[in-house]
Amino acid sequence: MTIHVAIVGAYGSAGTAVADELVDHPDVRLTLIDDGDPGGGLCILRGCMPSKEVLSAGAHRFQARDDHRLEGTPTVDLEAVVETKERHVTNFAEHRRAAVHEWAERDDVDLLRETARFVAPGTLAVGDRRLDPDYVVIATGSSPFVPDLPGIGDVDVATSADVLDATDLPDSGVVMGFGYVGLELVPYLAAAGEMDLTVIEHDARPLDEADPAFGDALLELYREAYDVRVVTEAYEEVVEPLADGGVRLVVQYADGTEEAIEAEQLYAFTGRKPALDGLGLDAAGLEPDQGWVADTMQATDDERVFVVGDANGKEPILHVAKEQGARAAENLLAHDAGDPLVPYDNVHHHVVFSGLGVYPYARVGHSEASAEAAGIDVVSVRRQASDDGVFATKDVPEGLASLVVDATDGTVLGYQGLHYHADVMAKTMQVIVELGLDVREVPDRSYHPTTPEILDGLFREAAAAVRERNR
Repeated sequence: MTIHVAIVGAYGSAGTAVADELVDHPDVRLTLIDDGDPGGGLCILRGCMPSKEVLSAGAHRFQARDDHRLEGTPTVDLEAVVETKERHVTNFAEHRRAAVHEWAERDDVDLLRETARFVAPGTLAVGDRRLDPDYVVIATGSSPFVPDLPGIGDVDVATSADVLDATDLPDSGVVMGFGYVGLELVPYLAAAGEMDLTVIEHDARPLDEADPAFGDALLELYREAYDVRVVTEAYEEVVEPLADGGVRLVVQYADGTEEAIEAEQLYAFTGRKPALDGLGLDAAGLEPDQGWVADTMQATDDERVFVVGDANGKEPILHVAKEQGARAAENLLAHDAGDPLVPYDNVHHHVVFSGLGVYPYARVGHSEASAEAAGIDVVSVRRQASDDGVFATKDVPEGLASLVVDATDGTVLGYQGLHYHADVMAKTMQVIVELGLDVREVPDRSYHPTTPEILDGLFREAAAAVRERNR
């Protein structure tokens, strides 16, 4: 018996991952639905790929400015940055569309370039069609979230989407939001736009997922190297327009005092929200509240609806979206066959392209705090980038890294890095963590290029500590 599956958001990373798993199944008929114009998915068009394009321009300027061996500081041609970004993004998106369109040439695959909405549980209206598929997969991505702050409707608010398209930047800005979006875009504004920036951080430090030393190091780096004013333990109270077209943001500090911060532009890097508006979830009997999607990727109110990627609000990260899509496809087939479903449970592996990607933050597996919270007896070692001369020779001397291992059997549980090339080293550490290697058995060998020396140092220190604990 043929299973009919409708995927809403078929051009995105999660949607294509579902389709890729199902398209060759002999008993599956697919209806791929996407109203995106031109189509290509959030990551390609408005997310990780275009953001890395613009960050690279800021990174080149930052490194040239800070290298005492070089004379003169280049300026960033914002029009050239945006033109290059658009050219590359267009090519990437065409590649994605071509793959989807190739699937659509099959007899058992339809592609509908229209908007879909539920009109009843399990029933979709797509343009002038009505579909009653056996399963619906929602993979509609996310959109920038702007908080409902008093007065915010009276001022111009720029989001990450605006920054990626900006060919002109103001002289000053005040930033709400210092999560991964803010951590990536704030130094770009400071470097590419040469802006005076004030950033509002609710906590004592950024990087919620990191052990405190990393947030403290990043805070110092942004203040000193990027010349950004970051106010901590502060909350936005009200925003007001200024007569000259600027903005005044009033913040309150933990001690009850207030400050009015004025700037030409207000930026909201306050995260993203699932793109669910217009889907008619009420008609489907779905309530997108906390916990509305189970770890099997099924909607808790309808076991024949799967929600993947940013749309489920669990973890809005590209590789997670792909993995969730693949797991949803597997579970959809299992559900139809009456077999047990498998929850999605990924090993924590995140990279934030902080410091313009010159000083990225990466975490794989456990932090020291999360391991201790899980009741694991651990050995934790930490190493400064300045401990290894290679970082100084490359004029990127800031940062640190840590390793968490099981104190009893030496299993490598987690790595964090905030330093040059931490993003690249994260893949090596992902393999080590997911294979559950004993740190005492990780090869200690010379390697070229030499930036991974920071890992070698961590391995040696952790292995020695485990041996000492088990003598």
